[in-house]
Amino acid sequence: MSTNDSYERAKKRVAQIKGFWVHLVIYVAVIVFLFFIDVFAEDDPGNWWFYWPAMGWGIAVLIHAATVFGPFWGSGWEERKIKEYMDKDSKQGGGNASSPQ
Repeated sequence: MSTNDSYERAKKRVAQIKGFWVHLVIYVAVIVFLFFIDVFAEDDPGNWWFYWPAMGWGIAVLIHAATVFGPFWGSGWEERKIKEYMDKDSKQGGGNASSPQ
């Protein structure tokens, strides 16, 4: 792997992490705004609605976090798995790396 390839992969990873944090900050800002709308513009104080968009969008934020930071869908997952299978195959003495074990 060349230095340029490493740089491009690192740059892509940083962009993914930055994208998540931007998403999270916007989520928090909008939900806080909706909360204040719910508190101050509500005729019926016992009828809260802001938590519905908070839960729906919150699920999307959690999925975004899992894709960026999670062990399965994070950046390079496919490459790590390929390397794992290639290493396993080489320890078993060659064979066909593409066949499932």
